[in-house]
Amino acid sequence: MTKKIEFYYVDAFTTETFGGNPAGVIPNAENLTDEDMQKIANELNLSETAFLLPSTNANANYKIRYFTPTKEVDFCGHATLGTAWLMATKYNWMDKDDKIVFESNIGLIPVKWLMENNQLTRVSMTQVRPQVKSIDISPAVVADLVGILETDIDDRYPIKIANTGVPHLMVPVKTRQAIDQAEPNLNELKKMNNDFNISTTHLFTFDTNGQFDIYTRDFCPNIGIDEDPVTGAANGALGGYLYLENILAQQERHQLMIGQGHTINRPGILYVTITPDAENAVIEVAGAAVVSIEGKIFV
Repeated sequence: MTKKIEFYYVDAFTTETFGGNPAGVIPNAENLTDEDMQKIANELNLSETAFLLPSTNANANYKIRYFTPTKEVDFCGHATLGTAWLMATKYNWMDKDDKIVFESNIGLIPVKWLMENNQLTRVSMTQVRPQVKSIDISPAVVADLVGILETDIDDRYPIKIANTGVPHLMVPVKTRQAIDQAEPNLNELKKMNNDFNISTTHLFTFDTNGQFDIYTRDFCPNIGIDEDPVTGAANGALGGYLYLENILAQQERHQLMIGQGHTINRPGILYVTITPDAENAVIEVAGAAVVSIEGKIFV
């Protein structure tokens, strides 16, 4: 029997349709098999599609699962934000509660509403506690893999793996121009990411001409996409890295505006808040979203 499944495209980290990072969202996935979900994610052909299912956790409103066109992943920031925005606006969650809580493979992800004049302006998700670890790889090799010069690497900061749910390689770069001109060797980058169990490779710079606090690009061939336009998970991990590596002053609260996606004509803005908590920090990633497409899939 054919099932009709509602689906949405939600552009995350933007206020403009066709900006930011598009995520697929399936709000009612309770009757889908794992194979159905993977096929739908492949059909929608976005970097990630989120599927909402009933949760058995008393502290969660839904279970959320994320699929790329080729595989399931444990966490996706922009799909979480897009799903929360959709549930707040199309499914009236703003009227039910001041937040929504998703149960994911990495734990509970609460997402709260940020309102101005009774209008939803952003949603803000709390990511899992940040972790940072070293990696045995030379700056020259990293530069070659991401398609920049070794002299473009900003050696004031370490190349490390950072994690607020999934691991990302943090690559400090001196200039935005170098990041924009990066031409990664995707096959070799995919191999390196798999060798070190890294989800994405995240280039960042403080050279933004005052437009943002930080500017980034994110490459992720090993999860089935060459470049992710605006990356909630990686920029959350970046906030944790900056704090834990003492690049941002510890025991102080920081709010960062991060720009991403401009090189591939999907410009977006993320707002990352870092709040000290004992030896670690709480990382929140916020942004707006726009529902751009809605329809039905016949399964």
